[in-house]
Amino acid sequence: MQNQDAPYRVLQKGNCTATFYLNDCITGLKEHVKDKSVDVVVTSPPYNIGTSYGSYKDKLPREKYLGWIEEVGIVIKQTLKEDGSFFLNIGNKPKDPWIAWDVAYALRKYFVLQNVIHWIKSIAINKTQVGNYPNIAGDIAVGHFKPIVSKRFLNDCHEYIFHFTKYGGVHLDKLAVGVSYQDKTNIKRWKAANKEDKRDRGNTWFIPYQTIQSRSKQRPHPATFPVNLPDMCIRLHGSAKLVIDPFIGIGSSAVAAIRLGTSFVGFEVDKEYLDAAIDRITQM
Repeated sequence: MQNQDAPYRVLQKGNCTATFYLNDCITGLKEHVKDKSVDVVVTSPPYNIGTSYGSYKDKLPREKYLGWIEEVGIVIKQTLKEDGSFFLNIGNKPKDPWIAWDVAYALRKYFVLQNVIHWIKSIAINKTQVGNYPNIAGDIAVGHFKPIVSKRFLNDCHEYIFHFTKYGGVHLDKLAVGVSYQDKTNIKRWKAANKEDKRDRGNTWFIPYQTIQSRSKQRPHPATFPVNLPDMCIRLHGSAKLVIDPFIGIGSSAVAAIRLGTSFVGFEVDKEYLDAAIDRITQM
């Protein structure tokens, strides 16, 4: 039987370590992570929309679910540095669009909501609507989403990333996730450009899923996010020595942290998912 007081696995990658616990995150954070030691928390908890996870039933009464989210928020705040960032990815379901905002409101007691980022999974751009905008040669439809068969609801092509901090004053490295200027004359014209071909990306992030071409290849986890999502969150925060994901799943946040040269600690209650996460790091 696994000893929950010890890490399930510790991997050394260069100067970084990736530590994995087969443990509930509330207990795990309390027992295994020092107070005010974490630079970045980036995670995506169960949305409570009935997703079929291996070891977790994703359908609690709303008040019980929100109470549990509060407990998670309390222990995250204890472990977070005073200038740390807590990035929480969460979405809704079409007939219940309040879930994400109910979660954000529950955490309002403990954090300041410093930024609201919109993770765009799919977008359609019509050439006729943008006119002579540079590099748009025709109609574009890119990205992936789960189609909704409904006469009432639109396909849900985005989720939220709530950026919580303790006091709302955390300075960010915005150009670390910046984008090039379409109009290069802005580089010389705007003082804020600092002679660099980079500008603030803003709070809409287009991050598509990797395409799965074959029906025989299924995602090993029903609700994982792409590695680029935690990667951008960590880089946006700036310098970080320790990243934590309380709901590691199959390890996208671990992959992002290790790629960026940052040590990582993750918690997961499902052994199959945790083994998949460890395998991803082992193969890096």
